[in-house]
Amino acid sequence: MTQEDRRAEQIQTFVRYTLLTVVGFIMLYPLLWLVGASFKTNAEIFGSIGFIPQEPTLDGYRKGWETSTPYTFGRFFWNTFLIILPKTIFTAISCAVVAYGFARFEFPGKKILFASLIATLLLPNVVTRIPQYILFREMGWLDTYLPLWVPSAFAGDAFFVFMLVQFLRAIPRDMEEAARVDGANSFQTLIYIVVPMLLPALISVMLFQFMWTMNDFLGPLIYLSSVESFPVSLALKLSIDTTEAFDWNRILAMSVLALLPALIVFFIAQRYFIEGISAGGVKG
Repeated sequence: MTQEDRRAEQIQTFVRYTLLTVVGFIMLYPLLWLVGASFKTNAEIFGSIGFIPQEPTLDGYRKGWETSTPYTFGRFFWNTFLIILPKTIFTAISCAVVAYGFARFEFPGKKILFASLIATLLLPNVVTRIPQYILFREMGWLDTYLPLWVPSAFAGDAFFVFMLVQFLRAIPRDMEEAARVDGANSFQTLIYIVVPMLLPALISVMLFQFMWTMNDFLGPLIYLSSVESFPVSLALKLSIDTTEAFDWNRILAMSVLALLPALIVFFIAQRYFIEGISAGGVKG
């Protein structure tokens, strides 16, 4: 390679990374502004579009954590955890079992059932809201976390089942057949052979469910009515009063804290997340 070619390649690399940096900054600017605005006063938030506060203050975090209710934001974070943990675990278990059945077994009506499962992906959630509400009301589950947990325990998220089925179809059956030759039944094969190979996809499923549940507003809004049971998504709404002026820095500060768990979990499990998504989209 001549010196001119190396120089041209260096220029191309510089332009490429400069462009990526600029585009990345533009995409991240709303998040940067959110973090910076959480340290601003209410007046400064509307007085400047910059994300660096002129007079940093922690009033937004102090007052926002206290809330206008008898409970602190710690209670609402705990409520969110009580919703996310069972829902994530139930989703991983139920979707893995259902996906294993569709991917590895032949039974009457399999194609029809799988087609029905895929069809539910095209069905808007709003269509099922009223029937679900009536069902859970008749069962006496309103103002409890059961309407948010139970559907996940029965593989209610068709997207996750489909993703795991695609992942399983890319895994050879050699080890499963060897386990059956050694005397393992279907349940033992699932637990000891399939689940370890399915781990990247399961982590992706749990990450998706974690982030979606953390950001879910409509579900808790419909089924929960007691303030002491509210998750963070509803607690943020409590701070907004449409009849009086309110401090935006309090809302922005709590929004930053609400984003932190999802960001931390995502970056910790990023490798498994990417591996599960990429492998699940390729059929071997």
